[in-house]
Amino acid sequence: MKTTKAAKSTPVKPVAKKAAKKAAKKAAQKATAASGKATGVAKKATATIKKAAAASKKAAPAKTAASKKAAPAKTVAKKAAPAQAAPKKAIVESHAALVRRARRINRELAEVYPYAHPELDFENPFQLVIATVLSAQTTDLRVNQTTPGLFAKYPTPEDLAAANPEEVEEILRPTGFFRAKTKSVIGLSKALAEDFGGEVPGRLEDLVKLPGVGRKTAFVVLGNAFGRPGITVDTHFGRLVRRWQWTDETDPDKVEAAVGALFPKSEWTMLSHHVIFHGRRICHARKPACGACPIAPLCPAYGEGETDPEKARKLLKYEKGGFPGQRLNPPQSYLDAGGIPAPPLGAG
Repeated sequence: MKTTKAAKSTPVKPVAKKAAKKAAKKAAQKATAASGKATGVAKKATATIKKAAAASKKAAPAKTAASKKAAPAKTVAKKAAPAQAAPKKAIVESHAALVRRARRINRELAEVYPYAHPELDFENPFQLVIATVLSAQTTDLRVNQTTPGLFAKYPTPEDLAAANPEEVEEILRPTGFFRAKTKSVIGLSKALAEDFGGEVPGRLEDLVKLPGVGRKTAFVVLGNAFGRPGITVDTHFGRLVRRWQWTDETDPDKVEAAVGALFPKSEWTMLSHHVIFHGRRICHARKPACGACPIAPLCPAYGEGETDPEKARKLLKYEKGGFPGQRLNPPQSYLDAGGIPAPPLGAG
């Protein structure tokens, strides 16, 4: 019985082996399929990466080309910079040396501009104070072209004080800020009529109380209508005294005090005219004509502007350049020096 059972059980082993082989084959096929799919995904991913890399390579030359094209602009800027001469460094000098240099500059300017004068047309203190108030934020030329019509219609403080504001505004329109200026000149005229008997006061403390009148306007009036010395710190005066290193102050009152300490009081009014004349004709804000400047050897800022004499001469203005001045009725000394009167409003 035992031998029979063993004979029956022996055929089972080959069947099991066959089944195992089939299962192994199926498993291998599945694994191969899975690995094939994974390989396909990997290939697609690799292709995508390659495409992205190729695109970035194409983009890179464009940026490089753009940067190469942009690069010369920097090079040009670097090359252009040395064209301007470097201004001189700050002068180290004693106060006494500064006084000597400042006074020498003023003497030189007096020889260049012996005809220097206030560039506002006026016949009396009232006209001068009104014209000076109107000169804010505009040129003296524009004021001189406008005031003849104003004073023809309103010759006295009483007349202007009683004027119709709208009519005054229309006259003052060419000077800019005409509404505010109308308010100032009418208010100023009322104050003169009511508080000073229709006369312009000759004291600084009284003048600065008038509407629209500050220290600058007051000194213009005192120096040119009353013969009382004063320093007029306008934009030209402040710019030049800082260029010449007379002071580094920017506040007009401090500039006035600092410069006033360098000169005798008797010279203050003409000093103002000399400096302002020079600032308007030669020592401009943006392009000073350094190559045509008579005080170049004394100027620490020489080289900020054009140093070539021929090119510098083309930058000169008014009588120094052969052009009309700012006054319609300039003094005879100005005309004798070759000055040309300004044209009236609307004359070209």
